[in-house]
Amino acid sequence: MKAELRKEGVEWLKALGLGIIIFVFIRIFFFSNYVVEGESMLPTLEEGNKVVVNKIGFEAGDLQRFDVIVFHANEKEDYVKRIIGLPGDEISYHDDKLYINGKQVEEPFLEKYRPKALGGTLTGDFTLEEIAGKQIIPEGKLFVLGDNRRGSWDSRHFGLISIDQVVGKVNLRYWPLDEMDVSF
Repeated sequence: MKAELRKEGVEWLKALGLGIIIFVFIRIFFFSNYVVEGESMLPTLEEGNKVVVNKIGFEAGDLQRFDVIVFHANEKEDYVKRIIGLPGDEISYHDDKLYINGKQVEEPFLEKYRPKALGGTLTGDFTLEEIAGKQIIPEGKLFVLGDNRRGSWDSRHFGLISIDQVVGKVNLRYWPLDEMDVSF
C-alpha cells in the first residue's frame, strides 16, 4: 500500500514538474507579461495596465500598421508604441492629419483625445525626412508613435526603430479586469 502511494506521489511530482517546464518554455518563447509604465499610450493603455505580448508571428511581413507593439528601446527599457509606418512608407503629418504615401489615413484611436486638444493639435507637423533624414522608411525599420502624442517619447524623437528590436505584439490587456480588451 505504501509503495503504491509512493509511486502515485512520484507520478504526480513528475506531472507537476513537466507542467512547470512547459509553462516556463511557453512563457519564455511565446508570450510575456508587461506592466505599462508612463502615459505615452493614453487613452489606449494606462499606467499600471497589465498586458500579454505575443512573441511569435511578428516578422516584418506579419506586422501591420497600427499594431501596438513592445520593443527594446535600450538595454534596460522596453517601450510600448503603435506602428504608424512600415518599410516602404512615406510618412508626414500636416494640420493634425496623418499622410502615408501621400494619402490621408484616419487614426480612430485618437478620437478620445481630439476634444481635449482645446483648439490645438495632437501631433505637430513633420515629415519623415525631417525626423529620420529619409523620405521612405527603409527595409527592416518601423516608425512608431504613442497614442498620447503630446506626451510620448517616440520616433519623432529617437527616429526609426529596427524590426529586430520588436519583442512582440500586444494581444491582450488583462488588468484591470473591468478594462480587459483583446483589440488594439
